[in-house]
Amino acid sequence: MTFTPDNEGESTPKRAVGKPRWYVVQVGAGCEKKVKTDIEQRVHSFDLADRVLQVRIPQSPTVKVRKDGSRYSGEEKVLPGYVLVEMILDDDAWQMVKNTPNVINFVGAEQRRAVGRGRGHVKPMPLSPKEVDRIFKQMDDAEPVVKIDMQVGDQIVVLSGPFKDFAGAVIEVSTERSKLKALLSIFGRDTPVELEFNQVEKQG
Repeated sequence: MTFTPDNEGESTPKRAVGKPRWYVVQVGAGCEKKVKTDIEQRVHSFDLADRVLQVRIPQSPTVKVRKDGSRYSGEEKVLPGYVLVEMILDDDAWQMVKNTPNVINFVGAEQRRAVGRGRGHVKPMPLSPKEVDRIFKQMDDAEPVVKIDMQVGDQIVVLSGPFKDFAGAVIEVSTERSKLKALLSIFGRDTPVELEFNQVEKQG
């Protein structure tokens, strides 16, 4: 398989020719960071630093709440299962990325086989400048999203306070206030009670 630079009719020479473009690479679930590290290492091993310029995992900031109510900063993938690679596409760079462990394929247009059965190869299609701007703007401008491992319907047990050892179901979660409301059975009646995150434990 031979790639040609945009608007050219002849194959790309061994050295970098053309303008770098961003490509999307599909990877195995949960393998984004490993693939990023592996590609960056292979760039140096294969002497392709002039063609594969950077690898990025689209992520947005999050604030996660621990069971004790404390918060810590983290990141959440904007496009789970994909990484972005800025590169000048030629045979060597294409083969290096495609053959990286846990890489499934480039995102692009499938080209059918001229003869025989079976799937053809996928021709990588670069992102448009507009698409690139939208993805990176979403990453850069995103407000941190508060995340907690607790949602409506979860079963909980109260660990402290006047309702210690009572069990119930979550009916409302307020991440901004680090509190939730749970429906507890008190004197045989379901009663909504407001509790701190660190007062409860999720069951199951």
